Amino acid sequence: MTWTPPLREELRGVEPYGAPQLDVLVQLNVNENPYGPSAALIADMSASVGAVAGRLNRYPDREFVELRTALAYYLGNEAGVDLAAENIWAANGSNEVMLQLLQAFGGPGRTALSFAPTYSMYPEYARDTHTAWIAGRRHSDFSFDMAHARELIAHHRPSVVLLPSPNNPTGTALPPEVVGELAKLVGDGVLVIDEAYAEFRRDGTPSALEVLAAHPNLVVTRTMSKAFALAGARVGYLAASPQICDAIRIVRLPYHLSAVTQAVALTALSHADDLLSRVSDLRFERDALVAWLREQEYDVAESDANFVLFGLFEDRHAIWQGLLDHGVLIRETGPDGWLRVSVGTPEEMAAFRSALLEVDR
Repeated sequence: MTWTPPLREELRGVEPYGAPQLDVLVQLNVNENPYGPSAALIADMSASVGAVAGRLNRYPDREFVELRTALAYYLGNEAGVDLAAENIWAANGSNEVMLQLLQAFGGPGRTALSFAPTYSMYPEYARDTHTAWIAGRRHSDFSFDMAHARELIAHHRPSVVLLPSPNNPTGTALPPEVVGELAKLVGDGVLVIDEAYAEFRRDGTPSALEVLAAHPNLVVTRTMSKAFALAGARVGYLAASPQICDAIRIVRLPYHLSAVTQAVALTALSHADDLLSRVSDLRFERDALVAWLREQEYDVAESDANFVLFGLFEDRHAIWQGLLDHGVLIRETGPDGWLRVSVGTPEEMAAFRSALLEVDR
């Protein structure tokens, strides 16, 4: 007799989240930074991990104060804001940060709200915490529809509003006035601005961190996976009021951030200038890619991220498969008819352009 595990009913038949992990030459599907760590950083990380290895029989610093202090210092320099360790929380990737936020502020009888197209994991965080999920809409050009947002927030009174800026999968950033107005509209709820791609934003595009001090219900999340090229380290973090950070402590798992993770993240922050030196190169490649795609008469969303959403295709899967057959892996995501391509090295972008012309012409 075959045993069937007693899975929750709403999870039966659900496929786990995940982009294809395929061994192809040009991987442009999950918005990774294509530039790996320098030899100097690798050496320092090895030394840092070696230094904590002899103490791995002991639990790590549960409050990871040194790391939070370093992250506060980094954000202060990056966005020109005054932050302290008490304003910072970190976890294993911004995914865990988001889940902890829903665990603390969502739950049965509460609602989480976003505006589609948006990050596809948000409804899964809601599902996993038994939080009701509502998805509003954006304008046809993916810009934010404030009038629609006012209506939805007034009607549903969400406990949590989740908004990526730059938005994933479109790449569009929120205007600064939107954040302040939304924080007021949400009232007793929590407004989460997901800035996973913030370091790639164009000149003149502000961070929501600039208005953090004015809104105690505002949370700004970041990651070290993208601009810091540490996707394999799984380090995400947030900036918020101390009250929000204290609330998350209630739901976090004991010693959730390992000593090795803390050591790697601290070492990376000490090399921030080196790691972020490639951001300007990726911005240049992104803007060149947007211009080229428009020259080829594709529709292209404005992007402040390290990826570009483009279309429209009658059969986007055929285009995706054709590119894959040419050794180029991109992402089949977003609204119907659109595809998303991560920004890579000049050589990778040349391979993508060449393959796209062959496949779609």
